[in-house]
Amino acid sequence: MTQHVVLAGASGFIGRHLADAFRAEGARVSLIGRHGPDARWGDTAAITALLDGADLVVNLAGKSVNCRYSPANRAEIVRSRVATTRELGEAIAACAAPPRLWLNSSTSTIYRHADDRPQSEADGEIGSGFSVDVATAWEDALFAPDLPHTRRVALRIAIVLGDAGALAPLLNLARAGLGGPQLDGRWPATRARLWAGTYHRRATPGGRQKFSWIHIDDMIGSLMWLRDHDEVEGVVNIASPNPVDNRTMMGVARRAVGMPFGLPAFRWMLEIGMAVFRTESELVLKSRWIEPRRLVDGGYAFEHPHIEEAVGTIVAEGRRRA
Repeated sequence: MTQHVVLAGASGFIGRHLADAFRAEGARVSLIGRHGPDARWGDTAAITALLDGADLVVNLAGKSVNCRYSPANRAEIVRSRVATTRELGEAIAACAAPPRLWLNSSTSTIYRHADDRPQSEADGEIGSGFSVDVATAWEDALFAPDLPHTRRVALRIAIVLGDAGALAPLLNLARAGLGGPQLDGRWPATRARLWAGTYHRRATPGGRQKFSWIHIDDMIGSLMWLRDHDEVEGVVNIASPNPVDNRTMMGVARRAVGMPFGLPAFRWMLEIGMAVFRTESELVLKSRWIEPRRLVDGGYAFEHPHIEEAVGTIVAEGRRRA
């Protein structure tokens, strides 16, 4: 059992579930954040003292990408990931008894737009554009320091489904009768978006862009599995072994809320809607086809491997709590 866990960026959806899981095992859980409570970003000495003698550090820090990619937001997305990861590396290097394991968030968006084959850790192809640049800089910050006593794993996380996060807006769209597929297509590129690397240019028509996902229980379970398997280090894809496409996912959402129909959304509608809601079309149009080969080959047993059951379980639990 892990005795002392340090969680960075634990105020979000995944962090809250992870903290609860470790506390349920009886572990001491310390938190690093902008406002503490146990140490604050920028106070490297306090972070070092917190990490010294800890068993495990998990870094989930990072500004949400569910925003418009303005220059200010792009800068904060990068800073909130790379700077915090670098600071943890500096703190671990200064520890007399460094943590044995460092799990650090990354993203499955690091892979290219894939509608032809799945992307595994061994043969996945790194993409291009702003989101990919963020992910590669994030992982570079994790693996760059010389930390011989700390095993490091970059968590290339797919869309996490649970009682918050990405599933809620999809269910709301379905309830409103707008739960059809999100259809890619042509859209004019602006010079600013091309320069920033934020323009989505690859079209997968018909709502067939892949949707890689993982249930929150398996998100937590996979991290516990990584804790217990000392032979695993480097990059690991955190995703269900059964991805679906966008059309299928929206059909599952409609059935989960009892809506018999769902109007589709074409690219022009999405671009206008995303501008209104201050977010980016890439979040729904990029085809993310992720294969969790290291988890599967290592024998991790998924609790929720199939999308229909996974979403149904989440919706049923929400109704019980309501």
